[in-house]
Amino acid sequence: MCGIAGLWAATPRDDARQKIEFMTSALYRRGPDAGSCWIDADAGLALGHRRLAVIELSDLGAQPMLSECGRYVITFNGEIYNHLALRKELEQSIRCRWRGTSDTETLLACVAAWGVTATLQKSVGMFAIALWDRVQRQLILARDRFGEKPLYYGWIGQGPETLFVFGSELKALRAHLGFERSIDQGALALFLCFGYVPTPYSIYKDIFKLEPGSTLVLNRADIERRNHTTGFYWRFEDLVRTGLSDPIHDEDEATERLEHAIRDAIDAQIVADVSLGAFLSGGIDSSTVVAIMQARSRRPVKTFTVGFDEKGFDEAPHAAAVANYLGTDHQEIRVSTGRTQAIIPKLSSTYDEPFADPSQIPTSIICQIARQSVTVALSGDGGDELFGGYDRYVWGAQLQRLAGSVPGFMLRATSGALCAVPVEQWNRMGELWPLNRCFSQLGPKMHKLAAALASARSIDTFHRRLAGEWGSGAIPLCSARTPPTKFDQVEIAPEISHPEHRMMFLDAITYLPDDILVKMDRAAMAVSLETRVPMLDHRVAEVAWRLPLSMKIRKGRGKLILRKVLNRYLPASIIERPKAGFTVPLGEWLRGPLRDWAEALLCEQRLLSEGYLNAAIVRDIWQEHISEKRDWSSRLWHILMFQAWLEDERAVSISNAAAPFRESRRSELDVGTVDCH
Repeated sequence: MCGIAGLWAATPRDDARQKIEFMTSALYRRGPDAGSCWIDADAGLALGHRRLAVIELSDLGAQPMLSECGRYVITFNGEIYNHLALRKELEQSIRCRWRGTSDTETLLACVAAWGVTATLQKSVGMFAIALWDRVQRQLILARDRFGEKPLYYGWIGQGPETLFVFGSELKALRAHLGFERSIDQGALALFLCFGYVPTPYSIYKDIFKLEPGSTLVLNRADIERRNHTTGFYWRFEDLVRTGLSDPIHDEDEATERLEHAIRDAIDAQIVADVSLGAFLSGGIDSSTVVAIMQARSRRPVKTFTVGFDEKGFDEAPHAAAVANYLGTDHQEIRVSTGRTQAIIPKLSSTYDEPFADPSQIPTSIICQIARQSVTVALSGDGGDELFGGYDRYVWGAQLQRLAGSVPGFMLRATSGALCAVPVEQWNRMGELWPLNRCFSQLGPKMHKLAAALASARSIDTFHRRLAGEWGSGAIPLCSARTPPTKFDQVEIAPEISHPEHRMMFLDAITYLPDDILVKMDRAAMAVSLETRVPMLDHRVAEVAWRLPLSMKIRKGRGKLILRKVLNRYLPASIIERPKAGFTVPLGEWLRGPLRDWAEALLCEQRLLSEGYLNAAIVRDIWQEHISEKRDWSSRLWHILMFQAWLEDERAVSISNAAAPFRESRRSELDVGTVDCH
């Protein structure tokens, strides 16, 4: 796992080396093992790389790397799991002279032989790639199918002084002198709604995220015009259409195919030249990954979980039961409330862009713990979106069907009645519910459902309200117009008729890449830990979308087929329990130990002087929360994470202005340079 950065000037400039070194050094945590950059002075192009060595630990895996033929230069973040198979395929048709064993060298050879698109389509892995074609004088960016690895790009400056820049994180771009740091008010509105900034937007104007499964091609003439060409080498929509048109009807066959696909993915992802382990929560997804890992391993797999003291938030006993049965080398860390809260002030720096999924807190902690023992960790992310694991797929779709036949005034009345019941009271009722499986932490779900009912005529709009925090026009901004998102593209995959499948599809192209994968990538990279996600091998997804809905959700329970796979390794009695989620008691903390921190960020005078948020609305929400009139913890967390990010952003801006190039850090960060003439 690594960090990449680059720039291309409309007019070649003498300071390209200084700029790319500074941009690359900002990504030190993504790659602490080595750093280098590659300069084409005549073209005005510079590529940078920070390395976390996982495959081919010697300098033969160092980047940026020049192809054997001399045509291509690559800076690459990620892993190509099938690169040895790609080497064998190449060797059948051409004579290859391999210098080392890195997947980077394999990528370059494949591009030289087959071209960019064919290489990407054949590659199985997670990646963000920048490729410089020295013959065509083109820069090509590419991102993996599901968006596991991040890639930002955009423009700085105007006219002949324009620069095209890209990087693994915004901090690489933000480190560039001349970056205007103008906040995109529309992106801010989307963040406050969803808790993340959706692709293709970023929090800054003129800076964007590359879409998963896509490529960007840039020519010299495009820079000043701020133009580029994008295309897709793979689309999730196409996978879904193919799967729906060729369903697997036999449940035993489906179980066999799915187990085989997951096993193949794990076999490829447990290859590393460094120590490797896995996260284990005791849930279906992580237990499946760990069970198959252990079955394929000759020694106990290192597994990690975090235990919390708060009732209802601790999954450690479930993880311990799974680990004990499978015989893993399990490490459970009990985390005190104080330690958990201590990580909160660091979140804005870790996530680099406003990000407000509260489970970022335990995710950051477990990554810190795992990194003390391993360099690579596998996770079970992706299983919910592929196999119907979220509660909203079970009850949300049923309610949306019902709401479609109810008059609007009745929906509004029902919404008001549901909201009138306090969150705490809903939670108490959920604990007593006969079918408690779908009703843990019932209060927040019922209040979110109540807000969504008013827009329940369409499954897409209904799902958007379930996924977001604010209704149209309610976002507490001084001025902003919310830009369109994929929720607004009603023409996407119209053949998906089942509401449950529709919600799973929308989550896979929105919530998964922009929340779940961001949460894990940034937390892991902050401590130089590589994470891998077997469920997001596209061949696993292909099997998942060939399965009828009845093999995923049945009798109010999701992940049916995944449970059948797991039952081949674990008895049902160990894993059958309510879905708890991986989060923390924010509501209580904001009224207690975090109150002073929050109050400082939500100070009315501060809000008025900054000019982004409507101070009156924010203060009303805050007062209702601390008085226990309503539980606004989720909305407040969105606001607080923006405020904390804004404070950190200002600090970085001042720091950069005070010491723009930090020449003293160059030797510390081991930045090497290669010139090309």
